[in-house]
Parts: sequence; structure tokens; C-alpha cells
Amino acid sequence: MDIHEYQAKEVLSNFGVAVPQGALAYSPEQAAYRAREMGGDRWVVKAQVHAGGRGKAGGVKVCDSDAEIQAATEGMFGQKLVTHQTGPEGKGIYRVYVEAAVPIDREIYLGFVLDRTSQRVMIVASAEGGMEIEDISAERPDSIVRATVEPAVGLQEFQCREIAFDLGIEPGMVQQMVRTLQGCYRAFTELDATMVEINPLVITGDNRILALDAKMTFDDNALFRHPQISELRDKSQEDPRESRAADRGLSYVGLDGNIGCIVNGAGLAMATMDTIKLAGGEPANFLDIGGGATPERVAKAFRLVMSDKNVQAVLVNIFAGINRCDWVAEGVVQALREVQVDVPVIVRLAGTNVQEGQKILAQSGLPLIRATTLNEAAERAVAAWRSDVNQNPNLRAV
Repeated sequence: MDIHEYQAKEVLSNFGVAVPQGALAYSPEQAAYRAREMGGDRWVVKAQVHAGGRGKAGGVKVCDSDAEIQAATEGMFGQKLVTHQTGPEGKGIYRVYVEAAVPIDREIYLGFVLDRTSQRVMIVASAEGGMEIEDISAERPDSIVRATVEPAVGLQEFQCREIAFDLGIEPGMVQQMVRTLQGCYRAFTELDATMVEINPLVITGDNRILALDAKMTFDDNALFRHPQISELRDKSQEDPRESRAADRGLSYVGLDGNIGCIVNGAGLAMATMDTIKLAGGEPANFLDIGGGATPERVAKAFRLVMSDKNVQAVLVNIFAGINRCDWVAEGVVQALREVQVDVPVIVRLAGTNVQEGQKILAQSGLPLIRATTLNEAAERAVAAWRSDVNQNPNLRAV
């Protein structure tokens, strides 16, 4: 789960990370009022969306007066901000963050991520901040500083000092950098985050180290332990299909293809999508319905997949281990009788009681296309989709 910049800054500030003074606004008038409350003569107005690259897309404006703030925010509210991370559909702007401008001497990149190779938290930093880490890595790879944290002891002060020295922090400011690094690490570990990114972390003209921007991503599976973080979720920034799936206990990721997938198990779902690609098709989604493929759960999955207007065929791929194929087959039949599905449905069952499951599908009277292997299922799904497109030219081929 992602959260907004202003939320990430509030979270990090609670762990001792210094941030500039700022306030949230939901209208142009409120934005101007927030600036007057803070005082000063220059402010930065930032669109709050779950995407990077806001500055290049016009989502960050520097203003010198109330009139400029109102003009800037009137051009933001209710609009779609399109960046390289949002895709052409963009993200809606429904709130802005008004922040007091600070005199910047230096910009630094700082990130905390999970390194799956070392199975450790990795700190990635660069003295060349203010730009995407991918650009930094490509253009100035020598500027990147990396350090891994031993989980048994946590982030030590000597590691923080080494990072500060590698970044060229002045000796008198090293302790500020130590507090910033340790605060980010504590927030990362104590809140089950998967990423903390500050870009840029700035050194101001009056020798302060401040998080000028902040991003945090959290492990969805651990949100039950952190209700205060779960409450920060903004569904307006999410794919509505993924939001509906999460509310129904399903793991779903929307894609741009046209063959819907209903699979039990994340690994099998990935293999199913790969096989569809190899067969010449494009998967419309990743959908893991989990181990309990009950009729109700299968029906929810069908409704979710069919809510995508691009779906022109559905492939159901179930491997029954703890479950039984006959139970799953009954669930598929019941779901198809409850849910309006007007595209070809291909079903592949394997595992416990597979023969009984195939018999239930055959006797259902439903126009199901059955398959015994994953390759066969993918090929039949692609063939059924192509046949359906040829018979119905109005269907859009992706």
C-alpha cells in the first residue's frame, strides 16, 4: 500500500526525521489560507498523488503570493496528473500540500528497500539527489552509496556515520544525518514498510537536513498489525479493480491484455500469465483466489474479472492440493450460473479428484472449454479469443 507525501512526512517526523513546515488543503481558498497561517514569502504547492515525476508534469509549483497559490491550485484540483509512472490515464488530484519554501544548498537521494538477494534491508544513497534513482544509476553510478543492515543488531551509528562521510556531509551535521537515517530505519522496520524514499533530502542554507519529499510503501499482508497506517489508504489513487479485489480478500493486479485469469496460488498465476504470452495472447490480470476456492469466492473472482471491459476470454486454472477438484468444479458451475459471463471460459483442473471434477463440468450443460494441461488451456484460451474476435468485429483486439 502506498501513501501520500504529506502522510509519509507525518509518519517519518514521528520517528525523528526533520521535515519542512507544511499543511494540507482541499481547495484553492484553503491552500492560500494555509500559506498565510505558516507565514513567510514563498511556498511550494504539491499535488498529492501516488506517483513520482510530479514536478515535470506540472504537479509542483513555487508561489510567491496568495494569488499565485490560488491560480496554481485551481489548475490542479479535479485534474488528472499524467507522469511517466501513472501511464496515460493519470491520477486525479483531490488534495494539495502547501509547504514553506526552504533555501537549498545540496540535494541528496536516500532510500531504504528490501534486498531479496541478501535478505536484508538495504540503504541506497547518492550525493546526486533531486532526480530518479534510475537516472542516477545510469548517469552517475559512482555516486551511489549502498549499505546493508544486519537484522540481529539493527542500523548502527557507525554505519550512519560512514554513509554521512561517503555523502560528503560536513562534520558538524553528521549527527543530524545519523538521526535521519536511524529514524527512517525505525519507521521501515517497526511499521512493516517495503520502501522508504526521501528524494530529495536537502541540506539548507542554515545547516539543517530536511526531508523535502517522502514516499513510503507498506506490506499489505502486515497492515492488520498497523491500523493507523491502514487508515491512510486512499482508494481514489488505486486501480478500482484492485481496490474491489482487496476489499473482497482477493489478490488482483490489473493488466492491459484481454484474457482474464482466475488461478489459485501466486506462483501458478505467474506461470499461467507466462504461458498465455507464449501462446500468443495477453493476460488481462493477475488474480490469485487463494487456497479456498469456494463457490462464493469463485463467483467473486468471475465478477471481478468480468468488470474489465477488455476481457474477451477467461482462463480458470486450478491445482487442487488441499482442495478437491470436484469441490472446485462445483464452485465454477455455481459461479457461472450466478454471474453473467458472455465470453469463452476455459477451465483446467489438476490434482485431487480431478476425474470427478471433469465429470461435473461435462455434465453441467454449460458451454465450457476444458483442458488437461496448462499449455493446452492457454492455447485454447487464445484460440477461443481469436475466434470470438473474428465473429464479433466490434471486440477490440489488444
